[in-house]
Amino acid sequence: MASCVAEEAGDQGEYRERPSRLTGAVVWTRTATAAPGDARPVLPDGCMDLLWTEGRLFVAGPDTRAYVPTAAGGRYVGLRFHPGTAPALFGVPAHELRDRRVELADLWSAATVQRLTGRVDGARDPVAALEEVAMERADEAGPPDPFLAEVVRSLGAGASVAATAKALGVNARLLHRRSLPAFGYGPKTLARVLRLQRALALAREGLPYADTAAVAGFADQAHLARDVKELTGLPLTALLGGS
Repeated sequence: MASCVAEEAGDQGEYRERPSRLTGAVVWTRTATAAPGDARPVLPDGCMDLLWTEGRLFVAGPDTRAYVPTAAGGRYVGLRFHPGTAPALFGVPAHELRDRRVELADLWSAATVQRLTGRVDGARDPVAALEEVAMERADEAGPPDPFLAEVVRSLGAGASVAATAKALGVNARLLHRRSLPAFGYGPKTLARVLRLQRALALAREGLPYADTAAVAGFADQAHLARDVKELTGLPLTALLGGS
């Protein structure tokens, strides 16, 4: 299964993450210090997040483009779910949350969210409290769909949509229909997002851009540059340089 990584394109304050006790998730914390106009974009990665900041629980849906935070300052705790695993927990198809940040109370009952918000607000360790909320919900939702995990594994490894559909024994139309509620978009977009993340990981390790393009599955360096700019709004050099 593809890993969800730190979404920020650059430093927005102190950021930390660790694997969650919930399989297929990452727990992260961030103390935002940047003014709204200075915030770095959150990059598409195929994941969805459950987030807490004091007095508020909300959800970040799957992104098809970079998202620039508008809030200035504050402490944030998040649980980032691997692609395809969050919709069952939230009880809503992923495509309804695509490119959106929504209050959890828009998805769950107001009374439930008020109780859970108070629980996390009042916890000595809000990180652990939010994680426990998600784990309880995951127990109710049941195990992740292995079909979806295989879609992510295959596309994340660079296989084509056609090859992925064939390996799973379905046609392209059915794969697309299964992907929308799980990932928020079709398999072609998911493949593009996962390819972006592969390229960024390689480039951050110091691999030259031309080699990064070849290894990650782009036609050439120009293709890599275009895709990065379209998906993140920044040139690759600025993105990796944090400028």
